[in-house]
Amino acid sequence: MAKIAVFDIDKKQVSEREMQDAIFQTEVKGHLIHDMVRYQLAARRQGTASTKTRSEVAGGGKKPYRQKGTGNARQGCVRAPHYVGGGVAFGSHPRDFSFKLNRKVKKLALKSALSLKFKEDQVLVFSSLDQGKISTKDFSGFLNRLGVGSALIVVPDDNPNVVLSARNIPLIKVVRPEGVNVFDLMKYKNVLITEDAVSQLEGALS
Repeated sequence: MAKIAVFDIDKKQVSEREMQDAIFQTEVKGHLIHDMVRYQLAARRQGTASTKTRSEVAGGGKKPYRQKGTGNARQGCVRAPHYVGGGVAFGSHPRDFSFKLNRKVKKLALKSALSLKFKEDQVLVFSSLDQGKISTKDFSGFLNRLGVGSALIVVPDDNPNVVLSARNIPLIKVVRPEGVNVFDLMKYKNVLITEDAVSQLEGALS
C-alpha cells in the first residue's frame, strides 16, 4: 500500500497513513472519468427549453393572399418559419437529457479520479481541519499557507466550524465522504481530506 503523510491544522506532520491501492492506486481510465462527468452534467440539465412550431403560434389561420395572379410566391400561412413572428423549425422542446450509466462504471470512474489526484500529489490528508471556531479569515489564511487556491474539502460529518468558515471562499467546496464525486474532483485542483473521511471513503468503495 502507498503511504501518505498526515498533517495537523498547522501543517506539521503527525503520522503516516496507508492508502488502499484498489482506490488510490488503480489504473486511471480517462474515458470513464469523461463519461461520468457527462452523466453528471446531463442529469443537472432542466430540459425545459421550449419553442413553438407553426401549429402552435397564435394567428395566421387565413391565407394571406390568393394563390395566383399576384406575382408573389404562393403562401398558405403567415406563421410559417420563414415569416417574422412565425413558428420555429426544428426548435427545442422539453426533454430529459439524463442517460443510464452502470453502477460499476460509476464506481470505477470515482476510483480513477481519486487515483489521478493521488498520483499527481494533489491529495492532502489531515488529522483534523477543525480550527475550534468559525472564522473565514483564519481558514482562508490556513489555505494560503498551504498554497491552495482551489480545493475540495472532505470532512466526515457536518462540521459547522469547517463548513461555515469555508463556504464563502471562492473555489473552495466542503463535502462529506458520501458526497465526493467525479465532477468536483475534476473541477477543484486539490483534495483536502481528514483521516476519518478517508476511512469512510475506503469503506464505501471497497
